Parts: sequence; C-alpha cells; structure tokens
Amino acid sequence: MALIVQKFGGSSVANRDRLFNVARIVANTHNEGNDVVVVVSAQGDTTDDLIAKAGEITHDPSKRELDMLLATGEQISIALLAMALAELGCSAISLTGWQAGFHTDRAYSRARIKDLDTERIESELARNRVVVVAGFQGLNRYDDITTLGRGGSDTSAVAIAAALHADLCQIYTDVDGVYTADPRLVPNARKLDVITFDEMLELASLGAQVLNNRSVELAKKYSVNLEVRSSLTNVPGTIVKEVVDVEGMLIKGVAKDDKVAAVSILDVPDQPGISFKVFSLMAQNKINIGIILQSVGRDGNKDLLFTVPLEDAQLAQRLLEENRSRFGGREIKVDTDVAKVSIVGAGMQSHPGVAAKMFETLYENNINIRMIATSEIKLSVIIKKDEADRAVAAVHDAFFR
Repeated sequence: MALIVQKFGGSSVANRDRLFNVARIVANTHNEGNDVVVVVSAQGDTTDDLIAKAGEITHDPSKRELDMLLATGEQISIALLAMALAELGCSAISLTGWQAGFHTDRAYSRARIKDLDTERIESELARNRVVVVAGFQGLNRYDDITTLGRGGSDTSAVAIAAALHADLCQIYTDVDGVYTADPRLVPNARKLDVITFDEMLELASLGAQVLNNRSVELAKKYSVNLEVRSSLTNVPGTIVKEVVDVEGMLIKGVAKDDKVAAVSILDVPDQPGISFKVFSLMAQNKINIGIILQSVGRDGNKDLLFTVPLEDAQLAQRLLEENRSRFGGREIKVDTDVAKVSIVGAGMQSHPGVAAKMFETLYENNINIRMIATSEIKLSVIIKKDEADRAVAAVHDAFFR
C-alpha cells in the first residue's frame, strides 16, 4: 500500500463531467489499496470571475478581503468532489486549507507556508477515507484566511506530500506532461519523459505554466517523487527527478513569459550603494526582480535596468518616483510591452555555441534583443511582446528540428 497525493487543476474539475472523471481516477487509485490525499483548485475560471466581482465593487480591494473571497473557489471544488466520490461509493471528506493544517505568514495574496500540521489529514486517512483538501489557502497567526498566489494549489500538494513522506505526488493538468514548448504555440513540441528539478524550476520560473515554481522548489528540497500527467488521458506523464542524463538532450524547453515589465532608471550616480538603495526598496515591498543590467559608467552616471512582474509594474514605478531623492536619476521608465523568451537545459553546461545559435535565430527572424540574462542551465532574452510567439516557434525549431 502506498500513500499518493494527487492534485487536480481548475480545468480538470470545471464541470460535472470532469468532476466525475476526476472522482473515478481518485476512486480507482484508492480501490487499488492506496491511501489518497487529493488537492483541488477552483473550478475553471472561478478565480478570475471572483476577481471580476471584486472589481465591480472597488478598483483597490483590501488584500485581506480579496483572500477571503478567493478562498471560496476551492471550497466549492472540494465539497463537490467529495460528493462525487461518495456517489461512486468511495468514502471521502473535504477539508479547507486551515482544517488541513496549513499555517502561513501574513502576506495576503502571496502567503508562504510556515508550518503544516498533518494530524487531521492522518486521522482521516486512518479511517480509510480519501481526504480532499482545498489548495491555494491557509491561515495566518491572526486566524485570517490567506492565499498562496497563482499556482498555489501545486505548492499545497507538494507540501502535503513532503510532510506525509508520500510515495508519489501526481500533478494532473489538461496536458499529458511537460513539453519542450507550449503545444498551443508550437504544434510539433515534444513531450519529455523525464526532466530534472533544476530544469523544471527554471522553466516554471520563466513562464512555463505546467507547474508552479514554488512547488518545484519544495519538491527538490524534500525529494518528493513528482509526476506531471493528464486528467483527460490515461497515458504516462513526465517524471521530475534530481538527476537525468544531461548528454541526452542539449535543450529541454523553450518558455515564454509575457507577464513582465522592464524598468529603466536613467543617469543614476555611478557610486557605491545606488543598487542597494533601489533593490532594497523593491525587496521591502515584496517585488521580485528578474533580469538586471547596469550600463558602464559615463560622465559620473550610469543606467540601471531590471524586470519585475507585470502586476507589480505600477507599484514599482510609484515607489521609485516617491523615493528618487535616495538614489537620484534623470528619468524612470516602465515598459509593459515586453516579454521574456528563455531556453533551459542542463546540457548547456558542456556544449558551447548555444547562445550563438539562439541569437542567430532571433537575428534571422528580425527580432531585436533588449536585455540578456544567463545561468549555467538557462538563457533569457527580453524582446517586444508582439514578437514573443514568433520567437518561441523559431527558437524551438532551431534546437529541435
């Protein structure tokens, strides 16, 4: 008998038929003699619909009240799935995030898990019940509901698998694994049988929408056996593991992120401490920084360029304008008409010429590069947003044709 954690996304439980499809998958797993914990997202576009409802009331909702609202989406899903399992003769119980023991910090809308008390989950498993848990949510020290941010249900599932030392954590989506590119953009994208944690983490962080990057971080940290597979087809998925044959494939994937903005601070003083003042300001306001570029100093000044999540662009600009006296600068620009296109692969470490091949491909397609960032297993470029889809297809073709 194994302990298996299964997570199902919103599209997998979007309507009655899909709910019962998920219920059959879960019931079959349980009937094979396994203990099963299921983590579920809100149905379909429920989260977006709830955000729209809040927008009908106010353009600037309290993050606390928004979390209170958004948490209801997952509660609908877990109750309906528990009912569907009961209809199939499978004993099940639904638990909200706080009933399941999720304790978080106080950062509304993007909370992080501080502790997970699994006593209630283990008690229900001991009664031979399937435990259906609301993903994406927890409770902070003030007993306020918090949410973990977009993709938080993946993080909830991996956290449960880590805390319970589960034998397997399966992330079910509407695609049957991790592909070398988004199949909607690149029809000839290939499904990967296996990928390393580091490669998956880079792809997730760079815009691939299969797994949440925080869930991959947790899986790597606690050595969780992770599989990405489809809830719609019964075929093997993609295994995410620590080490694979890096000689087998030079590049594992091409990713696009069009939810970024480029910030430019022009003519700041070329002296020690300027970067610290700028980026400590961003850190204090929990704005994540992506690519950073700094120009060579000239006439005592330099330019500082960096990327931030698109949702934080206005906040970043306001903070920089309000605090310009701390670091100077002639002008602050924020460009939201950009996208990040990246290639990822552990094989890049031992193969020269990867960057040249990507840059040549973009040149041949008349796509201009605005910013570049590299690591041992990734290469990212910032380009115009309306050229991103074309860039992904061209770069994928260059490496995988």
